Amino acid sequence: MKNQVNYTLLFWVVNLGLAILKILFALRPEIDAFTEEAQYWLWSRNLDWQYYSKPPMVAVLNFLSTGIAGHSELGIRLVPTVLGIFSAGMIFSFTKNLYKSTPTAFWAGLIFLAMPITFLGFTFHTTDTSMTFFWILAWFALWKAIHSEDKKSWIFAGLATALGILSKNAMLFIFPAALIYLVATGSLKKHLSNFILFALVSLLGFLPGIIWNFQHDFYTFKHIAALGGAGGEPKPFDFGLLIARTTEYFGGQLAMVSVFFLPFFYLGFKKLWKDKDTTSLYMALPGLMTFLIFGALSFFSWILVNWPGFAFSTFAVFLAPVVSSLSHGWKKYRNIAGALSLGAMILIYLPNLGDWKSSGPIYSAEKALFKRMLGYDDLGKRVQSLADSLGGGNPIIFSESYHTASELALYMPSHPQTLVINMGSRKNQWDLWPGMDLQVGNTGRFILVSRVKDSPEEVAVFGKLIYEEELPFYFGKDSIGKSKIQVWEHLLEYNPVDLGTF
Repeated sequence: MKNQVNYTLLFWVVNLGLAILKILFALRPEIDAFTEEAQYWLWSRNLDWQYYSKPPMVAVLNFLSTGIAGHSELGIRLVPTVLGIFSAGMIFSFTKNLYKSTPTAFWAGLIFLAMPITFLGFTFHTTDTSMTFFWILAWFALWKAIHSEDKKSWIFAGLATALGILSKNAMLFIFPAALIYLVATGSLKKHLSNFILFALVSLLGFLPGIIWNFQHDFYTFKHIAALGGAGGEPKPFDFGLLIARTTEYFGGQLAMVSVFFLPFFYLGFKKLWKDKDTTSLYMALPGLMTFLIFGALSFFSWILVNWPGFAFSTFAVFLAPVVSSLSHGWKKYRNIAGALSLGAMILIYLPNLGDWKSSGPIYSAEKALFKRMLGYDDLGKRVQSLADSLGGGNPIIFSESYHTASELALYMPSHPQTLVINMGSRKNQWDLWPGMDLQVGNTGRFILVSRVKDSPEEVAVFGKLIYEEELPFYFGKDSIGKSKIQVWEHLLEYNPVDLGTF
């Protein structure tokens, strides 16, 4: 008799093993925080009920995690690592209870862990991290609520959704997804009163943002409208641009769910069409709906590859019964596909001890993937050294890029509140904080740091340039670029180039 595989133990070995790998990745000295991570970290140093473009959850979680693990990559990425463990655990447990099969639960968990969108989403701490966690929690709670008479489950689903809304406004997609399912299964009338209760509890998550936007000229609403293509001058139809946008979107989505899993999607949707199984419909619906909605929007505007990814998480539960009941030949492909999908990410994340990844395709992939995470630690230390050597108080640290300004705030040991000058960019969080305009007339020192500009030009006019240098940054032995550092004295004028765009 063959030994039975302990699928529960195997799942947790993989889940916790990948969590350890992510911690090791956070400790890789040559790779710094992602620029968006640095921005959200700086938000946590300025806690508020809402921010220019996002709700407050990412800042609150950063505040808590860096209070435990320090202001470092590990402190920032502790949240996605922990939420990733629990999210995969929810996928495994829910699938096991749903199908009464541990092997099926194992494959659901493995697919979830191996999809690039969830692997990356639970490595880097962005607003998608917590929203995906609360999406899974809310969608599973809704399943229980719909298939029971338990009003408490509807309320719990509403609370989870409210926390998701406090993470990212895209959590609102849960309402049309749930309504489509209720209509498709003919149960809307039966659950209408409870659905309204669920919606009312959920919308509590909007209250802080609505109050904040009333106080700040509806900046968030204007920003979201701008992302959707509203406003601005009408542009002539460009077929080539349309093809570029849609190709980038659809190609990116195939990569995010792993091209190795595409045959399973074909088999799963084929089975769903044939059997009309409501359980499979429930698990496939969120991902399919968001994929199509953002796909339609890609005809009119550029869509970032991660935007629909939060709803792809339940694809793992949708695919699990398909991949666990394949024929012998297909099972071989399944095992290879899972290994390749996970293995590709693992190879990139592993530490480069002994320079074993200093050339070849892995090196090239890392160079492209981590380009926005290089050189900021050294840059912060160099700017801190210059600031300390000037004497006469703390100089004002500024940049034309909020990405660079965020990284400097994180990597300078003094963690200063950096400033951003507007040289023709859209509005951002720095437009809501005390800015350079309040420094006009300050006779002290100012340090400009930029990876794009050679000077502040006519935007910030100073009395004297004291010092300047260029600091190169590298990936391995390859030069990636240079950072310009200038020390100025006495701000005479500040003339922002305000385009009025959001």
